[in-house]
Amino acid sequence: MMYAEIRKLHLIEEVLKIDNEYTLSALENILKKTSALENDFQSPFAALSGIWSTEEAQEIETAIVENCEQINQDDWK
Repeated sequence: MMYAEIRKLHLIEEVLKIDNEYTLSALENILKKTSALENDFQSPFAALSGIWSTEEAQEIETAIVENCEQINQDDWK
């Protein structure tokens, strides 16, 4: 995480040095295209979002905790 923040700061420093209008416009276009691509991306799980009620989600979570998060020590022998 920290490395990404350092990279962002470095990029900001470089952008502040830009004097060429063409370079600045090209950078703006790249950022706009990237932003548009991110907005167009939809997770394959987005269609599933919100199909369970809160109670149903809690019931599923409870079932997972009770049945899937059990460690049987004999299975490791």
